[in-house]
Amino acid sequence: MPNDHRKTARRPLALVLVATGCCAALAGCGASADPAGPPSGKGPEQSATRSAPQPGRTPSAPAASVPENRSLAGRTVVVDPGHNPGNFRHSKEINQKVDIGTNRKECDTAGTSTNDGYTEASFTLDVSHRLRDLLTARGATVVFTHDADRPWGPCVDERARIGNGARADAVVSVHADGSAAGHRGFHVILPARVREGAADTARIVGPSRELGERIADRFARATGTAPANYLGGGTGLDVRDDLGGLNLSTVPKVFVECGNMRDPEDAQLLASAVWRQKAAQGIADGIATYLRG
Repeated sequence: MPNDHRKTARRPLALVLVATGCCAALAGCGASADPAGPPSGKGPEQSATRSAPQPGRTPSAPAASVPENRSLAGRTVVVDPGHNPGNFRHSKEINQKVDIGTNRKECDTAGTSTNDGYTEASFTLDVSHRLRDLLTARGATVVFTHDADRPWGPCVDERARIGNGARADAVVSVHADGSAAGHRGFHVILPARVREGAADTARIVGPSRELGERIADRFARATGTAPANYLGGGTGLDVRDDLGGLNLSTVPKVFVECGNMRDPEDAQLLASAVWRQKAAQGIADGIATYLRG
């Protein structure tokens, strides 16, 4: 769930083709919970990092299982793992307000978690590593906004600047939702047309929509899960104007909410390493089809 994400359980958002949500109902093997994770529930991006696998993380599928396809050579993709595993220890820092164009919101949040403590920050980093491996195997240059290599953050405005500075061909922010039990499925969040303060999304609304549509389609195929049943009217797309990471972006960008961590069935899927590989595959396939036109 984005750090400045309003609670979806409170009021379903109006759908318009969205490009960042990815939550779904599937089945898979469990993963151990993050013992140092933040409490359940969810609240409201400094230099770019080229991600490297970290000790203790579930490894991605062997490189041999990924077709060597260099069709994305020369393309740059920024992957933005939602939240930071250390955020919950730095509430003062992440609660500071930053300018998101339309108003000021919290720098970041700790994210949500499943009922048994598997954190969104752990989930997003794992899926992001898998996504990086799949994209680099196709020749893309992948830049991370962070790789748990800093105590907290980065703030949402900085996350946007990293994508802009990299002149990325596409930026995908990986998340999982924190909605009510019974709310299941993935969705992609797309940027609304915003022109206020430092925000002007006029040039990226169209390309971001296309990116989001491609990801939603491929995510559903790869995971076998359905679009969210609680927003988006069954399309898996939602348009928002309250997310700093989208408002401040000058390059095509979407958020993918892979599933709802607060729903037991979705949570079981999100905790599965097998399912997380499918989720990464779906996002990678969507990005690839978008970049290849």
